[in-house]
Amino acid sequence: MTDELKQDFDSALIKHLSFKSKLRSFLYGSGTSQTPIRDPNVCSFGQWINARVLQDYGHLPISQELNRVHIRMHQVANRLMDLLQQGHQDEAIAGLAEVDQIADHITQLLRTMQHQLRTGR
Repeated sequence: MTDELKQDFDSALIKHLSFKSKLRSFLYGSGTSQTPIRDPNVCSFGQWINARVLQDYGHLPISQELNRVHIRMHQVANRLMDLLQQGHQDEAIAGLAEVDQIADHITQLLRTMQHQLRTGR
């Protein structure tokens, strides 16, 4: 169980980091698809939250917090993408600092949730 749990959370962390990378790429002008960045239910991390966290780990209060923070991340990403599309690239890129703060919070929530599941607390 512990190895499966670690693998599950390692995979989630990779999905989370991939989102940040896609957003950064979009803001710097790559042709990255907008839908997984804009929609929290389409991104792979959001799909993991819906399938695993809210279903299998939903008994933990932290699961709802993780979902809320994830949705907040997408709200910020949408704002930054809109800024870019309005011609405010510098302002959009400056907003990545807020994204990094939210991303760090998500990483901490993942670690805490994994610890709670491992220890039963």
